[in-house]
Amino acid sequence: MKILVCVTSVPDTTTKITFTDNNTRFNKTGVQFITGPYDDYALARAVELKEKPGVTVTVLNVGTADSEPVIRKCLAIGADDAIRVDAEPTDAFFVAEQIAAIAKENNYDLILMGRESIDYNGGQVHGIVGELLGMPSISPVMQLDIDGSTAKLTREIEGGKQALEAQLPLILGCQEPIAEWKIPNMRGIMTARTKPLKVIPPAGNDTLTKVVGYELPPPRGSVKMIPAEEAETLIQLLRTEAKVI
Repeated sequence: MKILVCVTSVPDTTTKITFTDNNTRFNKTGVQFITGPYDDYALARAVELKEKPGVTVTVLNVGTADSEPVIRKCLAIGADDAIRVDAEPTDAFFVAEQIAAIAKENNYDLILMGRESIDYNGGQVHGIVGELLGMPSISPVMQLDIDGSTAKLTREIEGGKQALEAQLPLILGCQEPIAEWKIPNMRGIMTARTKPLKVIPPAGNDTLTKVVGYELPPPRGSVKMIPAEEAETLIQLLRTEAKVI
C-alpha cells in the first residue's frame, strides 16, 4: 500500500503575526515554522500503518525551500521519502491541483492530510483533491484502520461520531485522536538526512483567489469587575453594553 501524506509548513502558534506590503503579505521575518498540527496526526497514523509489510509513506509539501526543515522532520518521524513542489501555496485550489497531479502520476492507495491548516483554516484542500481525482474524500477522521482494501474509520459529526467503511483509494482529512504525535529520535534524525527529497516544479498556475489585505483582530477591551452582590448591575451591563442578553 502506498500512502501519501500532505503536510503544511505553518507559523508556530506562539508566533506574533505581522504583515508587510501595505498589509497584503504575511511577514515571515523571525517566524518559527512547524508542521501543521493536524498534519502531524495524519503522518503519525501513516507511520503506524507502515508497520505492516509492503506499506510505504511519502510526504508531500507545496512550498518554497524554507519549508525543507519541516519536511526533514517528517522524514525523521518515519516517512520513506518526500516531494516538495517548489511554489508558494497561494490558495486551496492551487495546492489541491499540485497534490492531484502527483497522485495521478504515482497511484497512491491512501492520501492523508490534516483536516485543515492552522494558518488559513480553510479546510478545503481534501475536498478539492477528491473532486479532481474522482475519489471519495472524508473529514474530519478520528480513527482509521485498514483491512485489505477497506478503510474502517470514525469521523466527527455535529453532536456525535459516525462509523464508516470505504474502499481504497481514499482521501482523508485527519484530526486527534487518530494517532499519538510522534517525536523524532536521534536515529530518525540521522537517517532523515539521507532519505530522498525530490523537488519538482508546479503543475499549472491556476491561482483563483487574490489577497486584498490582512487585518489583525481588534485588541481585547478592558475588563469590568462586578461585585458578586451586584447581580442586577451585571445583568444591566450584559444587556446594554455587551448586548448578549
